[in-house]
Amino acid sequence: MENKFPKNVRQIGNVSDTPKIYVEDYVDTFLNQICDKADNKQAGAFLVGKKEETEGQEYIYIFGAICMEISEDENEIISQENFEKAKQEKQEYFEEGTLIGWMLCRPGVRMLIDGKIFKAHEKYFSEKNTVFILKDNAEMEEQYYCYKYKELMQIGGHYVYYEKNAAMQSYMITARKKIGVTPSEVVEDKAAKDFRNLVKERFEAQEQKKSSRLTYVASVFLVIVVLIMGVTTLNNYGKMKSVQSSLEFIRDSLLKQDGNKTQKTNGTVKAADDQKSEESVQSDQTTNDPQTEVQQEPEAQQGEESDTSSAEEEKTSEPAASTMQEMTEDIYIVEKGDTLAKISKKVYGDSGHVDAICRMNGLSDGNLIFIGQKLILP
Repeated sequence: MENKFPKNVRQIGNVSDTPKIYVEDYVDTFLNQICDKADNKQAGAFLVGKKEETEGQEYIYIFGAICMEISEDENEIISQENFEKAKQEKQEYFEEGTLIGWMLCRPGVRMLIDGKIFKAHEKYFSEKNTVFILKDNAEMEEQYYCYKYKELMQIGGHYVYYEKNAAMQSYMITARKKIGVTPSEVVEDKAAKDFRNLVKERFEAQEQKKSSRLTYVASVFLVIVVLIMGVTTLNNYGKMKSVQSSLEFIRDSLLKQDGNKTQKTNGTVKAADDQKSEESVQSDQTTNDPQTEVQQEPEAQQGEESDTSSAEEEKTSEPAASTMQEMTEDIYIVEKGDTLAKISKKVYGDSGHVDAICRMNGLSDGNLIFIGQKLILP
């Protein structure tokens, strides 16, 4: 018997009670064989196993069974002689175990704990968590009991587990004559063997299926992660392209606006320069123009006047020219507010020299003079 928690188990009934009872498959088969061969008689067996406690939970493992002869005394079920004989057989076949309970098969009798059963159990199995199994092969019923708090308390269910049990196989071969079982029904029970193989195959298939399922889940999870990363990358790429396009559009807009501003600024400066030039010209003309009495004339008109003066000067007699040469020449610069009459009065003391000044300077109109103009005085 291997001291480890069974892997291949089959649950029978409600197993919420404590302690948890595990019965090895060969033992369960042997107990059923005893009941089947008993016909309408009572039959029984002693149970061999061990008790364990793990993390506060109590477990009972039954991995052996020994034939029990019902006492001929009507007042008892188990005789002392039969119990001692069972202890010897246990020592021979199941050294690692202890006698931890018994089984009684009573065909056609109500499934109740009577005084004889309780008395026998308390006499031979008074320790805590010892087991009693009551079977009725006629009705195919069975009940499991556990002795605790000085009572046989019914357990709702148990487990049947499957492991290699050479000790029980050996005992079943030895005891086949006692219970009337043929060799083909003892250990090499094909149905039981096939069932064990089936359980083993199912267990392996479940393990493989579980492994495959885990692999499948891991693969699906990996694919999902890759897809999410791909979608995220594509979305980020699209966003990056969108941002890049937006930046390029903003850059082009800014460059275009800068070009328009430059053109507008150049045009404004140019216009301002032109306006400044015009204002400068006008300022010069305004400065040269007598605001009160002297009229401003364009340069073209002055040219015409010069031409006219030249023509009149040519028409003037040569004696006038000689007269001007004979006169003492002086220069007068026209000031603001000057007229030929004022200049004549200022220079000569009277206004009688206006015509002479006009002739001297080739002026046809004495009022057409401008500030800063140089006049030759006779």
